[in-house]
Amino acid sequence: MYTKQVAVFLENKKGRLAEVTQLLRDEGINIRALELADTVDFGVLRMIVNDRAKCLRVLKAHGLAAQETDVLAVEIADQPGSLHRIVEAMDRHDVNIEYLYTFFGKKGDNAIVVFKSDDLARAAEALTANGISILGEDVIQNL
Repeated sequence: MYTKQVAVFLENKKGRLAEVTQLLRDEGINIRALELADTVDFGVLRMIVNDRAKCLRVLKAHGLAAQETDVLAVEIADQPGSLHRIVEAMDRHDVNIEYLYTFFGKKGDNAIVVFKSDDLARAAEALTANGISILGEDVIQNL
């Protein structure tokens, strides 16, 4: 039910993101979704990629702090109000959304949103109770 993302910790300085994207390009790893958050000293690059195991190996081999994290990927209609439906379901079930980002592609006519919660099991229950489709990693890897 959960999807795994790769999180990479980067110094917040010019050229660090380019180093990572070049490594992934050179290894034929396709980034399908990403989110970059920064602080004064470092950034966290979170990604869904087509080959997570290879991505982790490559990043770690180049001295980068990388790890995998469970997240949920959900399919929503690509129309006004769809994101609110997710947020509202989480709120009603007292689930905190720590962060979210969108997928580069679509599944048919639908958008895909990836998010991390403080309680993924409860988040999944809230979503399914509200008729929101959770996509498994097998689906995400093949989009």
